[in-house]
Amino acid sequence: MTEHTADELDSNPRYSVRKFHSEILPDDRMISVYLPPQYLEDEERRFPVFYLHDGQNLFDGRTSYIAGRTWNAHTTADELSLNGEIEPVILVGVANTGLRRMAEYTPTRDLKMGGGEGRKYGRLLVEELKPLIDRSYRTLADGKNTGLGGSSLGGLISLYLGFSYPEVFGRLAVISPSLWWDQRSILQVIERTDPKPELRLWLDIGTAEGVRHVRDTDMLERVLLNRGWRAGKDLIYEKVDGAVHDENAWSKRFGDVLRFLFPSG
Repeated sequence: MTEHTADELDSNPRYSVRKFHSEILPDDRMISVYLPPQYLEDEERRFPVFYLHDGQNLFDGRTSYIAGRTWNAHTTADELSLNGEIEPVILVGVANTGLRRMAEYTPTRDLKMGGGEGRKYGRLLVEELKPLIDRSYRTLADGKNTGLGGSSLGGLISLYLGFSYPEVFGRLAVISPSLWWDQRSILQVIERTDPKPELRLWLDIGTAEGVRHVRDTDMLERVLLNRGWRAGKDLIYEKVDGAVHDENAWSKRFGDVLRFLFPSG
């Protein structure tokens, strides 16, 4: 890993960006790490970790898919942790690889669209990246203290990998998920996973993202409830009135995601 720091965040010693090489998937990718304020203040303390896909959209407006539009993940996390609203958490952004994003973020191969390298991407996270992060930082490495999240196809792959590796990722953020992929085959994965994994799960969709996508997300909620998740306990499903499918919308509710997945106390 070769480290460099984005100019925009140069003054913040808690932010770093590194190039990451995998032996499992061919393309190198950038990994962004944002440490909570408490990390530098308490040198004995260990922290939970939240891994997030599409890492170039989280912090730096110059690297985001739409210039200047980010999740503002770092400023939101700082504010909430300093106010005592959430447990301080290390944010790890895993950048997508552009043209191969669809392949890596899809768990199955679609007859028309291809894809289906999500299993390899999961191995990259579990076998290569997470051990490196745990060696490099003071983390709470167990599954109950490790989250995984993303939006759109990032929400789909988060859901799939949470059910594939519940002992690794115990907290999931499934944001505006692309459940339509491969004729909604992800729903079969959830229905067939036995025993029911112990997952704390945030799910959301904007009402302006399209009737089909809202319907699919409603269907996912029903499947989860039928499997034993409890609304308001280990599952939150939020339909956001008027919200569309973009970084601004996801930025506005990222605070709520953090409050549910990493509550203080």
